[in-house]
Amino acid sequence: MNNESGQKKRRTYGANLKLEAVKLILDEGYTIAESARALGVPEKLVGRWKQKHLSQNTGSESEELKQLRKENKRLRMEKEILKKAAAFFANDNI
Repeated sequence: MNNESGQKKRRTYGANLKLEAVKLILDEGYTIAESARALGVPEKLVGRWKQKHLSQNTGSESEELKQLRKENKRLRMEKEILKKAAAFFANDNI
């Protein structure tokens, strides 16, 4: 596929195809090579898409992890309060 200036025309791939390639690797356990073959895409591109996906999601995942740790701490404290309250009321009825 050469254009008028003799250069190869670059093929573009949609976001859905890129995401599918990454999902095959991360969710289905495919290697980069297997994912590339399955979708008919060069391995180098699939590797780049995977790296980009991982780097983009690292920030949001770390923020989610912080929020989950904060919520976990709060829930543990509530659990301890409820345990103490249950013990108090159990002893109060004796």
